[in-house]
Amino acid sequence: MKVACIQTSPVFGAIKKNVDDAVKKISRIDADLVVLPELFSTGYQFRDKKEALSYGEDVRTGYASTMLAGLAKKKKMHIVAGINERAGKKVYNSAVLVGPNGLCGLYRKGHLFWNEKKIFSPGDTELNVYDIGKAKIGLMVCFDWIFPEVARTLALRGADILCQPSNLVLPYCPQAMITRSIENRVYSIVANRVGTEERIKGSRLDFIGQSEVVAPDGEVLWRAGGKRTASKVVDIDPRLARNKSINPLNNLFKDRREDLFAL
Repeated sequence: MKVACIQTSPVFGAIKKNVDDAVKKISRIDADLVVLPELFSTGYQFRDKKEALSYGEDVRTGYASTMLAGLAKKKKMHIVAGINERAGKKVYNSAVLVGPNGLCGLYRKGHLFWNEKKIFSPGDTELNVYDIGKAKIGLMVCFDWIFPEVARTLALRGADILCQPSNLVLPYCPQAMITRSIENRVYSIVANRVGTEERIKGSRLDFIGQSEVVAPDGEVLWRAGGKRTASKVVDIDPRLARNKSINPLNNLFKDRREDLFAL
């Protein structure tokens, strides 16, 4: 199958522009699955929860979700994107999965990073796996990467591909996701952004880019640079992610000593 990873540079608060730019990029892509960054439609650095709510969107009726769903239907593809989700009086840092039949998946970020804890409610969705036909995918968002239980849980539940919308500022994640792929024998698609935001004085954020597609054996099939927008379509074979054997006697999942893991 063909997977696409898109690295963007959103303008804060310019939802229509950011979404329309992404739609134009995806319209030129021939892929079965596309992954966009975290908060791709709004930008990242909200000053407070009130501001985040003002820019929040319903996952079914918001501009980002409806535009992406319409495109997914037209192109018969699936798209994963990070959005600023408003649900009543709460706001979540969420990832949506849309396909030919509309919205088919939602994950609310479970591990909030730094000032996100002042803005967003902690995610309350399960780590679900979604069958998109040619593969099964799991959703995670940015800082979830540092908790290996997230990737492992998705892999144990059958994910062939980890889809990770991100707004990375720490330098470790691109390398860490190589390990996440190796230890679970899954593909990883990390869609990050570039650019700078300093909407809060003294809290400048420089986003590192380096979006990537990683194979189950840890090979980096593609990695973007750290300064410019980019996109790439990569051919993958999801069947490789279903073989958890390292050699005839060792299987990543069967060899797990759960009796040693109890806390």
